[in-house]
Amino acid sequence: MTTDNSTPVILPLQPNAAWEHARSAAFSAGRPLPYETVPLAEALGQILALDATALQPVPHYASSAMDGWAVSGPPPWQLVTHEEPPTERWQIHKESGRRPLQPGQAVAILTGGTIPAGAHSVLRSESGVVSEDGMLTLSPGARSGEPGEGEHIRPAGEEAAAGEVTIRRGTVLNPAHIALAAVCGHDTLPVLRAPRVSLLLTGDEVIEYGLPESGQVRDTFGPQLPQLVTMMGGRMDVVRRLSDRYEDVVAALSSDATDEMSIAMSSGDVLITTGGTGRSEADHLRQALEDMQAEMLIDGIAMRPGHPTMLARLPDGRLLVALPGNPLAAMMAVFTVLQPLLDGLRGAPLSPERHVLVGVDIEPLPGRTRLIPCRIENGRAVPSPYFRSGMLRGIADADAVMVVPEAGCTTDEAITALPLPWAVQQPPAR
Repeated sequence: MTTDNSTPVILPLQPNAAWEHARSAAFSAGRPLPYETVPLAEALGQILALDATALQPVPHYASSAMDGWAVSGPPPWQLVTHEEPPTERWQIHKESGRRPLQPGQAVAILTGGTIPAGAHSVLRSESGVVSEDGMLTLSPGARSGEPGEGEHIRPAGEEAAAGEVTIRRGTVLNPAHIALAAVCGHDTLPVLRAPRVSLLLTGDEVIEYGLPESGQVRDTFGPQLPQLVTMMGGRMDVVRRLSDRYEDVVAALSSDATDEMSIAMSSGDVLITTGGTGRSEADHLRQALEDMQAEMLIDGIAMRPGHPTMLARLPDGRLLVALPGNPLAAMMAVFTVLQPLLDGLRGAPLSPERHVLVGVDIEPLPGRTRLIPCRIENGRAVPSPYFRSGMLRGIADADAVMVVPEAGCTTDEAITALPLPWAVQQPPAR
């Protein structure tokens, strides 16, 4: 059971692409993946691949909306009692559905209980009085004409008929959808498969623990990217670390490699690399991709930071997102290329942009779109002072990323902003 994704989208190469074109190209490169069937407990946040229908009428039997008595005919009613009163609530539900009522009879019923044959309505418990001889009459507080025909009865199929579509395909499933699917009789749901992502970390100068010495840097990608990928709807598959040698890079990317370093042995849909996207003698990724005859979809983006970002399709069909080595530059590449790509693979709409008013003047930068972490304060975007490519402090404290056009912008001008995946609005403290 799959969707048709056998033919890859062929996109023209985007050398030094404009920011808007790069984002659009990345989204278009990701076609929805085959769907899989998952238990309801695992469907939250997934995208429904096929319409979900009611497998039987909902509710599937006529039931009581109140605690009280199912009654037949006008009052008074002779209360029909069980010879051995049931001790469990479900037994009353079950038994009440087995007692056909004659006119002038009533039987106790609980909310959700099956309406017995012959009953025309339910008298709520506060509106009836049972005498010592077992006669049920209306209490002084009952309404005039109570109970009316069909009152307090939930008819079978009231919410949905059998076969009726209750959740449309393409829906991002929330907890209420999961509950509705259960009520409709489903134990599993078909959902578009989350993209499986592999991560290849490079950099001989990178250390994973402790304080770096001169010439060393702490790893910021290993602790961050797997969790960020999950937040954006991906599923982490393999994480590997690699030395900065051309041969190792080629071996890690090649599908036919037998070396244990090869990350191509994973079943991932997307491969992320970090660093090595430049053109120096120490940067081997670009040459490796050329030698492998990978299809380059994006080769550089006219933005700052994050210009040397690449998107390529490997010969085995996997998509490779090459992130720059500087931490903030890599984050800007994630929101420009990786997030739209995952959206496309998930079958989701492109992650939304929003329009914000700028809180300060920002000077032009000819030929480059600038991406600047910002906070939204009093309805205006205030850029962080920590916006250089190697800085993380600004993005850690940001609500969004401002997309500043090359012409710059002035105070109170409306520009585009990308909400950050983790920027959830919190209620004010009391």
